[in-house]
Amino acid sequence: MIPIAITKINQSRISEFDPNNIVFGKVYSDHMFVCDYINGQWVNARIEPYHEFSLSPATSALHYGQSIFEGLKAFKNEQNEIALFRPMENAKRLNRSAARMVMPSLPEEIFMQGVTTLLEIDKQWVPNMPGSSLYIRPYMFATDAYVGVKPSDSFRFCIITSPVGPYYTKPLAVKVELEYCRAVKGGTGRAKCAGNYAASMLPTAKAMQEGFDQVLWTDGIEHKYLEETGTTNIFIVKNGELLTPALTDSLLDGITRDSVILLAKSMNYVVNEQAITVQELENGLQNGQISEIFITGTAATILNINKVGINSTVHEIAIDDSNSIATKIKNTLLDIRMGYIPDNFNWRMILHQDQKMA
Repeated sequence: MIPIAITKINQSRISEFDPNNIVFGKVYSDHMFVCDYINGQWVNARIEPYHEFSLSPATSALHYGQSIFEGLKAFKNEQNEIALFRPMENAKRLNRSAARMVMPSLPEEIFMQGVTTLLEIDKQWVPNMPGSSLYIRPYMFATDAYVGVKPSDSFRFCIITSPVGPYYTKPLAVKVELEYCRAVKGGTGRAKCAGNYAASMLPTAKAMQEGFDQVLWTDGIEHKYLEETGTTNIFIVKNGELLTPALTDSLLDGITRDSVILLAKSMNYVVNEQAITVQELENGLQNGQISEIFITGTAATILNINKVGINSTVHEIAIDDSNSIATKIKNTLLDIRMGYIPDNFNWRMILHQDQKMA
């Protein structure tokens, strides 16, 4: 156990939060976890009221982009049981990102103790409306006050939380991106770093101007192979089998992606991790072999795609929820997260259970 100094807010802001009108990423809970990396050690772990940081104008992260993050959720069921979903996988992935971005490894006990202590203090912020959860954002950034291209020597790790509803509220229309790229071999695509998302904003904005919700990235060399969308991994149902792009160093290894693969196999679906070409996608949409396309991610969970734009052609996909493989997997995954069915994978980490809690 690490010592964590705790300073609580004088008066909670929970009364300002409307659980019946949750907008993703707009409201933040009362407290935050902070820990600093100084002189080669993680020190001064603390929980304090949510507040703004005071930073030097020369803060390294602002100039050179040494910044990484994670995303996970806490769920509350009808028995007021609060649970996390596979949090250790987030801790491990944060450190994989840190290694790629020349940032210090964060001990997993700091990650886990920070998350669990913060949630125990702010447990009243975990909503229990259908489709809602508490989104947890751990992140790390460089803090050297130095304008020079070199890895920072000091860093800050933080955790903030936000009650959220669905990230997307309807099936998506995506544009297969054949001009811009998200990442290339040898780049930072597998790291969950801020710069990857900054680079995606222009092509995504252009796609939205054309009537799409997101872009579906292709490889950065030939624009021949499918990779992922701007916020999620992707699955294709072709002839009743699930296909998803095989992981490379230009793809984010999504935790929901991995969960869907394991869960789908346990439900007796065939899952193939392989290279998928744009041509294969286009042919499958034209000849009817592809019946579903869906995305997977912590924020989005699992969501169908109903339109795919390839060059100047938009292919529409009829979605039958009563027979949708994505819907069946999504409902099973949500039931596991909420504790409604047995967790045969040991994915759930129960944090709190209080029958008297409002």
